[in-house]
Amino acid sequence: MTQTVWIARHANRLDFVNPEWFLTAERRYDPPLSDDGMVQAQQLAERLTTETIDHIFASPFLRTVQTANAIAEKLDLPIKLETGLSEWLNPAWMTEEPERLCTPALAELFPRIDTSYTPQITATYPETLAQTRQRSGQTSRSLAREYAPKHILLIGHGASVKGAAMGLVGEIADNGEKVRLCSLFKVVHQNSGWLLEVRGDTSHLTHVEEVVRLH
Repeated sequence: MTQTVWIARHANRLDFVNPEWFLTAERRYDPPLSDDGMVQAQQLAERLTTETIDHIFASPFLRTVQTANAIAEKLDLPIKLETGLSEWLNPAWMTEEPERLCTPALAELFPRIDTSYTPQITATYPETLAQTRQRSGQTSRSLAREYAPKHILLIGHGASVKGAAMGLVGEIADNGEKVRLCSLFKVVHQNSGWLLEVRGDTSHLTHVEEVVRLH
């Protein structure tokens, strides 16, 4: 019996489009999606409509939850918030641990959030890229094992998406390029182990943001 793990990066974020947003934002390290990001999230949802997905897990940052919610609406599924898929808590980007909405507040905005779910892994500020990949890889392995043989979708950030894929298939998931917005990885488990079938596909997007950023 096969199991598929889909892994996707969030859509475009508001501070990529409007950098000045960061200067006055209440939670400056937790931006929402931009208008075109909302369109991208819908396009990703359309791409996954024909796929079998049983569970959706998302980083608890607003942009990942919004991306996951677009998909959850299409597939009629709940969203499980998983801190192991969180942003790379990089002190070079963030002067302090990022403030974000708590789970009850997010659940008020997005009723599909499953508030009974307990995250597998904790992300601790500050951390290195290697630590981010280690915890996101540990998260993907743990979720795949616990929910097998169900097919799951993980929504994360540039570093955690690649780390989650590498946690299943190893270095072959890293082609040296940064993960693009709304890109999609497909990893399949068969008798021979985990196989990477799709790496970083964005062909489902009619608009792809050209500014390549890691987070």
